[in-house]
Amino acid sequence: MTSMQNYATYREIKSQTEAWAQAIDVVRTASLPDARDYDQVVFTGCGSTYYLSLAAAALYQELTGRPARAVPGGELLFNSATVLTNQKTLLVAVSRSGTTSETVKAVEKFKAGKRGEVVVISNYDEVLSRMAEVNIVVDKGQEESVAQTRSYASMFVAATAFAARMAGQTDLVDAMEKLPQVGHSVIGTYETFAKEIGENLSFDRFYFLGSGFRYGLACEVNLKMKEMTLTHSEPFHFLEFRHGPMSMVNQNAVVLGMLSDVNRVHEAKVLAEMKTLGGTVVALAESEADVVFETNVPESVRGVLYLPVLQLMAFYRSVTKGLNPDRPTNLTAVVKLDL
Repeated sequence: MTSMQNYATYREIKSQTEAWAQAIDVVRTASLPDARDYDQVVFTGCGSTYYLSLAAAALYQELTGRPARAVPGGELLFNSATVLTNQKTLLVAVSRSGTTSETVKAVEKFKAGKRGEVVVISNYDEVLSRMAEVNIVVDKGQEESVAQTRSYASMFVAATAFAARMAGQTDLVDAMEKLPQVGHSVIGTYETFAKEIGENLSFDRFYFLGSGFRYGLACEVNLKMKEMTLTHSEPFHFLEFRHGPMSMVNQNAVVLGMLSDVNRVHEAKVLAEMKTLGGTVVALAESEADVVFETNVPESVRGVLYLPVLQLMAFYRSVTKGLNPDRPTNLTAVVKLDL
């Protein structure tokens, strides 16, 4: 029987909290622009890093009170008129490799138009980083595997700390110092739980629910389930799930909810309803849930804690299905196109 340690994905999920710590340190000492100098902030990436951008843009706007949005790198490149106006824009480009074709070309076009400064968040000091005015590299997030786990989490921690600093809330960055220790504990406590859900092949569909900045995280863990396990998987905002998609819920469905503090009552009602429809429900939250964080860290900066248990769930399902989680079907670690 193959040891889980033989899989790079497993090692990367289990060791990711070291990269979280580095991400906090790197952002804490970075020289950042002034949020007040920009009319809007655009976050961009491709695949996982587009989903990271969705979460980061929502968080940035929540913390700073200034407009922010997320767009895929390809849209910024080919349909920039739908994204950019004459407003002064700060561009935050996110890329694990720092070489993703669409993102590199989109940043080149943005800089050629002299629209504003560029911040790059990456795990490698590559071509993209060298185009940035602010370069945030978290090299401990680097990975051997194709599907992003440690890299995504490390860059999301960096984006979270970036948003907090841009909002002038350094106390939130200080509060984030607890996350690596808590994350290590959460991984150890709930790995068996993740394994039980992941290895149960009677489940044939997974729905990940998250609202606010958590929607971007729901998109990402949905992608992990698709990539690694070739299982039907979709992300939704909590209340949107009731408007049609809940018709798919039955005894073969797992509905996983990233509960917030402020809207928990409404979100929990959705999960309870899905349980009455026969679905298996998994709640993740600061307290009173199937996966509990117990951090006392402000919820705006503890979002990374939702990720590891769900990553492990996808990993164990992949192995149980006889797939290789390190090398998902049809995928490569870096997408390079002739643009």
